[in-house]
Amino acid sequence: MTSESEWLYQQPEGKRLAQVVKGAELAGGEARDEWQAVTLDGWIFAASVGATARAGADLAVTRAPEENLRDAPGGTLIARLPEGFLLSKVGEDHRWVHVQRIGWIKREALEAVAAVVSSRAATGQAGLAANEGRPVAAPSDSGSAPAESSHVQPVHRTTLYRAPDGPEAGTLGQSTTLRVLSRSGDWTRVEIEGWVKTSDLATEGPGVLVGITAAELRADPERYVGQSLRWTLQYIAIQQADELRPEIPAGGTYLLARGPLPERGFVYVVVPESRKSLVASLTPLSVIQLTARVRAGRSHYLGNPVVDLLSLEVQSQP
Repeated sequence: MTSESEWLYQQPEGKRLAQVVKGAELAGGEARDEWQAVTLDGWIFAASVGATARAGADLAVTRAPEENLRDAPGGTLIARLPEGFLLSKVGEDHRWVHVQRIGWIKREALEAVAAVVSSRAATGQAGLAANEGRPVAAPSDSGSAPAESSHVQPVHRTTLYRAPDGPEAGTLGQSTTLRVLSRSGDWTRVEIEGWVKTSDLATEGPGVLVGITAAELRADPERYVGQSLRWTLQYIAIQQADELRPEIPAGGTYLLARGPLPERGFVYVVVPESRKSLVASLTPLSVIQLTARVRAGRSHYLGNPVVDLLSLEVQSQP
């Protein structure tokens, strides 16, 4: 996607269905004049859809006025689907449902996603736009340009970052195969696929959301109230609530923190009496991981999320 968002249509020049966000990757199908058929493929909250038999669909969005579609459970936003939007169910994973919907987008709003160089592409027998199921692209004026591989490997052992100039997420070996998603200046966004031992994974309790950003809470403050989140924050200071924070009882104790990392906004973490000893020894600028329940997605005056502390672990100290 080349613009901030683009409309998905039912048919070329037909009814507008939903808005697809910039950066969403779509599988391409039939091309018709200036229009491109695409498959919207992603995950949606199970509680936000209901069964339907309309137009051969399995599900319809039931949440008003709209619900987010993501590329994975708790993953990156792909599109905003209005109430009544029809979907076909592909699978499910606990609280999430895997869904698809075919529609049309103007080709000028799409840009090519680098495809894996196959033996057919190398001999000029196939192009990106001609292959259904591949990432869509507007047709090239010249079919002679070779396709760029979307897979790369580090030239040496390298560090993986959560965001450009952000915190480190891990280390990659020289032979690790990575899929290129996008490039920006000196940085390349990559995707890695692999396997880990189940015993090495941290598991969350039932109903604890991961991957939810503070920006999402601010954009839809009522959506997550009462739900539990797992966040990594940078602790700034212990403070006492005042009239600028009416969501917290007057004089109540809260943590001023930045995040969830790598976001740079502020979050207020309300500390109950039973947890005060847990935070008393925190050092400013420490990185903490906590489980918290959303009290307010956006505070009244300053617009920062307010959450109630449930548990906390110190990840690192300055």
